[in-house]
Amino acid sequence: MAPQLLDGRKAAEAWRKEIFDQVQAMIAAGHRPPALTAVRIGEDPASALYVKNKMKAAQSVGFHFDELTLPADVSQQQAEDAIRGLNDDPLVDGYILQLPIPDHLDLESLILSFSARKDADGFHPLNIGRLFREHPEAILPATPQGILRLLDHYHIEVEGKHCVVVGRSFIVGKPMAMLLQRKKGRPGNATVTLTHSRTPDIARFTRQADILIVAVGRPHWLDGEMIKEGSVIIDVGIHRVQSARGPRWTGDVDFASAAPKARWITPVPGGIGPMTVASLLWNVLLIARRRRGL
Repeated sequence: MAPQLLDGRKAAEAWRKEIFDQVQAMIAAGHRPPALTAVRIGEDPASALYVKNKMKAAQSVGFHFDELTLPADVSQQQAEDAIRGLNDDPLVDGYILQLPIPDHLDLESLILSFSARKDADGFHPLNIGRLFREHPEAILPATPQGILRLLDHYHIEVEGKHCVVVGRSFIVGKPMAMLLQRKKGRPGNATVTLTHSRTPDIARFTRQADILIVAVGRPHWLDGEMIKEGSVIIDVGIHRVQSARGPRWTGDVDFASAAPKARWITPVPGGIGPMTVASLLWNVLLIARRRRGL
C-alpha cells in the first residue's frame, strides 16, 4: 500500500491563510500589522537565502519585515547591544536570530540578551520554562510546533501513541518530546521515547514507534529496516546531496526504503520546512496580538 504524504506546503498554505485573515482583522480594527525583524550575522549565502524566504513569507501574510545584518567579525558585546536595541524598539514585535552564527560568538549569551516577549523562535529560557510548565503564554519553538500542526491538519491521533524522537537538540528534539506528552494541548498525551546518538541499538526503539520524528542531521540515516509497518514518519532533516542527475535535496530518512512501510510520511522538500516558517509567523502574530491587548 502506497503511503500518504504529509504535504507541508498545503498545510502551511492553510495556516498562512488563517494568519493573513487575522492580520487583516487587526488592521481593520485600527492596529498596525505585526512586525518581524531577522538578525543575520555574516554573509553566509545559505543564511541570506533563508532570511529572504522568511521575508517573502512574512510579507505574504501582511507583516512588516526588517533585516538587521551584522558583520561576521562583530564582537559579542556589539551583537548583544544590537539585540537589546530591538528589545527597546516599540515598532518591533518579534525577532529571530538566523543560525548558524560565527564560531567566536557565544549563542547562549546572545539568547540571554533576548526579550522573552519578542523571542519569536522560543529560544529564551523563560519560554522554554513556560513550555515545560505548559504555560498558555509560552512561545513554542517553530519546528516542533509546526510538526504538531501538521499532524493535526491531517487528523493524525497522537494521544495514547508511542512517539519516538531521534535527536536531542534544544531546537527540535527536546521541545518536541515535551510537547508530544503535554496534558493540556492538542496534539498531546503521547508516550514519548527520546533517543540520540549515544542510544545503544537505536533501531530497537525506532521499530516500536507509532510516530517517528527524525532530526539527526545525517542524510538517509533512517531506512525501511528501522521502522514499524504502518507508522507515521516525520523527517526534519534537509540536505543537498549529489546524485546521478545532479544535486538534489533529501532528508534524514531514506524515503525510497521507508515509504513502502509507512502509513504517512513527510516529503523532503515540502514537508516540515514550510510548516516551520508558518509556525514562526504564527508566533509573531501571537506576540503582536498580546502587545496590542487583543
